[in-house]
Amino acid sequence: MTMPEILPELPGLLEVLGLEEEPLGIYYASEAPAEALTPKAAVLPTAAQEARGEVDWEEVFSNFACIMGVIWRARKSGKAACFDRDHVGCLGGAFYLGFLKPQLETIIHYVSTGIPGVMEGEHYLASPEAMRRFLALVDPRPAPARFCIFKPLSQFAPGETPETVSFFARPESISGLHFLASFVTDDPEAVAAPFGADCSYVLTWPLTYLARGQLKAVLGGWDPSARKFHKPDELSFSVPWELFTRMATRWRESFLTKHTWATVQKKIALSRRAWKE
Repeated sequence: MTMPEILPELPGLLEVLGLEEEPLGIYYASEAPAEALTPKAAVLPTAAQEARGEVDWEEVFSNFACIMGVIWRARKSGKAACFDRDHVGCLGGAFYLGFLKPQLETIIHYVSTGIPGVMEGEHYLASPEAMRRFLALVDPRPAPARFCIFKPLSQFAPGETPETVSFFARPESISGLHFLASFVTDDPEAVAAPFGADCSYVLTWPLTYLARGQLKAVLGGWDPSARKFHKPDELSFSVPWELFTRMATRWRESFLTKHTWATVQKKIALSRRAWKE
């Protein structure tokens, strides 16, 4: 389905889920949206430059900007977030969005054990070897166009279609999305919650599963380094466009119109009052 066909279905789905924030559509394009938020311009180093000792790490890290941080600002302002090879902000994000491959050894060590006497690692994985296996598993494709863009679905122009769609919500609403994904796919394992950087959940992992022939939703927000870019208790729920269209057009057939869901809606209202939203 095209965006003009699906947009009229969105308000009903958001209302029944108790969501006031519009989901983001993610896509690649040759032009950036006007007034999109983006990291500062910076040179993206390559693995070859790293091997030759040509990377100025002080300069690289001085320009650091987490992709999810830029998206967080875009969410709060209702604007688009845009990234390209010269405006990516984070070497991890550069890899997951398809602008950098292979990943740099410095980042492989940083996410795992660090480098003794040089830098402390995050210890998210037990060894550099484990990190390399993970990177080979998730294996993001090269960026298919210059810009990777995140923007609210209502801002898509005719002819523009996102590759993935990301919701940001608390568990009560997430429970509706989770069960709806299984309802429309007849797959009890339709939702995955893999390891990864936070930006991998909204784009890379859904596309990785899709490349394997698996239509899966990805539950994210687990990355401790990026929890500060979520509301308290908030997670992400990201789906390929095909799965989103099924969910948006078939939710009325599901449990979301039944008595049990009405009890969850009361908890959604309680959650809003608790967080003064």
